[in-house]
Amino acid sequence: MTFKVGIPRALLYYYYLPLWRTFFEALGLEVVTSRPTTKTILEAGLQNSGDDVCLPVRLAFGHVLDLKDRVDVLFLPRLVSIARREYICPKFLGFPDMVRHGISGLPPLIDSNLNLYHGDSPYPFFFALGRNFTSNRLAIYLAYRRAVHTQARYVQLLEKGLFPEQALAVLYQGVAEGREPGGGGPAVAVIGHPYNIYDPYISMNLLSRLARNGVRVCSADNLPETLVREQAARLPKHLFWSLGQRMIGAAWHYLQSPDVDGIIHVASFACGPDSLTGELISREVRRRGKPFLNLTLDEHSAEAGVMTRLEAFLDMMERRQFLPAGESVQ
Repeated sequence: MTFKVGIPRALLYYYYLPLWRTFFEALGLEVVTSRPTTKTILEAGLQNSGDDVCLPVRLAFGHVLDLKDRVDVLFLPRLVSIARREYICPKFLGFPDMVRHGISGLPPLIDSNLNLYHGDSPYPFFFALGRNFTSNRLAIYLAYRRAVHTQARYVQLLEKGLFPEQALAVLYQGVAEGREPGGGGPAVAVIGHPYNIYDPYISMNLLSRLARNGVRVCSADNLPETLVREQAARLPKHLFWSLGQRMIGAAWHYLQSPDVDGIIHVASFACGPDSLTGELISREVRRRGKPFLNLTLDEHSAEAGVMTRLEAFLDMMERRQFLPAGESVQ
């Protein structure tokens, strides 16, 4: 029987699944991901997590519970830093410990430590990870090389305009690279963390709703890392949250782009970094005069209220097309 490794469909799943999945599969392991978010998964996460953590972390608890009886081991990496002189949210760092002390009856956890703050190579992380399953150094190195190659291909697909689920379908299901057109309507940049905007249940199918309204949607993940960082560097002080860097850099780029007609910022309630980046983005939006919608999600968000605000935003964009040059809708 193949040894099964569980990966929750939450947090940095949409960033790094190809990297992790390819590495484990190259070592002969079977990767099992949790099922797409449902009301049951969310409620299980809410019941088993603390009240002082944000919605994405609480949801991640639900995805761990969805996996715990279906796998031999759970992969919950302890992510300290993924870029030089930057950090990941401390709640992500502490997530393995919160799970270990908050959920009983878990299979063994693999919480290898990744810290690239000093610009080190990520290979020691993967070597330590691989040693949990094999003592063959060459096999670990080759698995690492294959994983890096697959991740690079995944990033290329995102930069071509695909969203994560579409890119994953190309990589693992043989689906063609084409992306469904959004129509000839306006273009909207949806700025938010992947675990918020690409989860259909949590985002209330935001991206699909926009597409059905003829809106062409783009996100931070469709931009090259170098461009995002170049734009984020316009801040007077370096922003040391890696994920916040992506949000700011992408927003700055899309605000300057004449091809983007409006911005939607999606944030999580009780997320400190999101509250900071959201304020910076909203100030820049007001200065430039583009239509803007700020959505803050939590477990109490009502679909009707969110959709009403979305409809008002789309109406504002439609009105803006008929304004004289230089004017903007307030």
